[in-house]
Amino acid sequence: MYAQIDVEHREIELRHKPNSMLQASPKGTVPVLITPEQTVIDQSMAIMYWALAQNDPQGWNPPPDSPAQQDVRDWVGLNDGRFKSLLDMYKYPQRHTNRVQEDVYQEALDAYILPLNARLQKQPFLLGENISILDMALFPFVRQFVGVDPKKMALIQIPALLNWLNILVQSELFQRVMTKYPIWRDQDEYE
Repeated sequence: MYAQIDVEHREIELRHKPNSMLQASPKGTVPVLITPEQTVIDQSMAIMYWALAQNDPQGWNPPPDSPAQQDVRDWVGLNDGRFKSLLDMYKYPQRHTNRVQEDVYQEALDAYILPLNARLQKQPFLLGENISILDMALFPFVRQFVGVDPKKMALIQIPALLNWLNILVQSELFQRVMTKYPIWRDQDEYE
């Protein structure tokens, strides 16, 4: 949406994956993008980079060899590795009975949430004065973490992170993207 690219959006249920999705991307995860050239991109960051290569009106994507781009790689690596694992354990403690939810929460705070807050105390967004690809890549996961127990999160001292999160969640772009769509099904599923 930010890159102003027209797409055919298909909302799916992961427990009822359409055959056309699995044919495009056999790994069966979302998101999946099929470009006009019929290239299949099935990683969130790769989709973001593809879209920004088409159109980046506010300069969200830093130059390829810049220190900022290295920051993007480092933070996304932490997010997609350790933090996603901790987030999953924190959100679904019944699936991870070998871990104490409070320990997982504290580990996620120490390794990810508190360092993000410290960074945001120095600047309004993760790469500086303006929203970037890094903000867009990380905030959905931070939003999920905060959403597990918002009252608990309100008690810790992370005002910069909560302010950043609020700005992004209240943004017009986020509101437009979060539109609910009907579930899409392959035509052959109705026959």
